Amino acid sequence: MKKFMIYAIALFLIPSLLFTGCKKDDEETFDAQKELTSYLVAQDMDLNKILDAFVMKAPDGGVISGMYIMDIRSADEFAAGHIEGAHHVTLANILTEAENAGSQPILVVCKTGQTATYASTLLRLSGFNSKALKWGMSSWNTSLDAWTPNVGNVAEGHSNWTNDAAPTNLTFTSPKFTSTATNGADILKERVAAVLAGGFATATATDVIENPANYFINNYFSEADYLGFGHIAGAYRINPLLVSEGQVNFLDPSKPVITYCYTGQTSGAITAYLRVLGYDAKSLMFGMNKLSHDNSSWTSNRWDAGAESHNYPLVTGN
Repeated sequence: MKKFMIYAIALFLIPSLLFTGCKKDDEETFDAQKELTSYLVAQDMDLNKILDAFVMKAPDGGVISGMYIMDIRSADEFAAGHIEGAHHVTLANILTEAENAGSQPILVVCKTGQTATYASTLLRLSGFNSKALKWGMSSWNTSLDAWTPNVGNVAEGHSNWTNDAAPTNLTFTSPKFTSTATNGADILKERVAAVLAGGFATATATDVIENPANYFINNYFSEADYLGFGHIAGAYRINPLLVSEGQVNFLDPSKPVITYCYTGQTSGAITAYLRVLGYDAKSLMFGMNKLSHDNSSWTSNRWDAGAESHNYPLVTGN
């Protein structure tokens, strides 16, 4: 009788243990990052799609119609002068505010365009039709020019500025993160919310050029510009940076990933995207305009207040 009871208990426990073991294995092997990237590709939201026409210049005459304008500067900056019809909102609350846009496309505005491209990318990943104002409010009115005092030539004569060929790309494993969701759409929502909660992730040009070994640096230039303009020593040139073609796995997730471009606006958008994918990504503020603004090799996307800044009307107050 005792042997029968032992056998009976064993027969009862074995399936239960097997089921529990399988469930544990499933939980351990679920890859939220892989589920997310597969979803982004399937939904045609690879990085090249997110960067398609992602900025617009201030329109001639300073008249913006048919767009829902979201100004993400501080409350004091907004009150001191903003575009007529603009709605003040913090970066953390852009998704809530975006629901008020209805069918209107959204224009995100900040001081220089860099935070706006970061925000606009997260809006696009959330299904909204969004763009950023290129050069930000610095282009709208000369009284708000935050670009001129921030351009510079910190790379000039620096030992960590070079014209060497780009390093050979290596392949790394993807970053890992946990999620309470199990499908791509819900994982994306969680990731966007987490990135918004963390704020705009940035790095200064001075710190990066002084300490390039502390980062995985990606220069988002064309090959001709990478070689002709010069670049930070050791910087890779991964462009385009596509999930669908595996190029995103050329980034090393064990280091902070620094992206830099000409104006910090493309890199702002890329940084938001990479943070959603789980990378510790940061945007190098002001890009080439801070590193080597007076470099005679380039003119396109170089800040020139006389050419880029206007005196379009401002509305004061809240």
